[in-house]
Amino acid sequence: MWIELAQRLFDVVEPARPASPDDVDAIGTELGHEVPPDLRALLLETDGLHGRHGAALVHPARRIVDDNLALRRDPGLAELYLPFDQLIFFADNGGGDLFGFPALPNRPEVVVWDHETDSRHRVAGSLRDYLTRRAGGDGDDWYRR
Repeated sequence: MWIELAQRLFDVVEPARPASPDDVDAIGTELGHEVPPDLRALLLETDGLHGRHGAALVHPARRIVDDNLALRRDPGLAELYLPFDQLIFFADNGGGDLFGFPALPNRPEVVVWDHETDSRHRVAGSLRDYLTRRAGGDGDDWYRR
């Protein structure tokens, strides 16, 4: 379902092998939050999605864990930004901004974290909506317009 959706939305899509259930479960275990159902389903179908020029539309399961833990554990970032432990980041725009799900409460909407302003705001109502908006956007900063 997710690969077919991405292929309809994007002119170039590079799916991957499915993530193992253990890799997907590690997101919840290591980050301490339930994995959003749509993200779980996508990763079990394809361990991440890449678009044109290798742009990461959705990161692989292991990168989701590693990136989120790095953000949460970096003392330098803790001095500059609000805590990241209420979000599960799963993608980026290629320029430093990150897309994620609110972890508490677990909601299907997608938010963007702006690394320059530390603002966090809703950009899509669901993972499907995020992919649709990203595909229809003009460039890496589609969510700013």
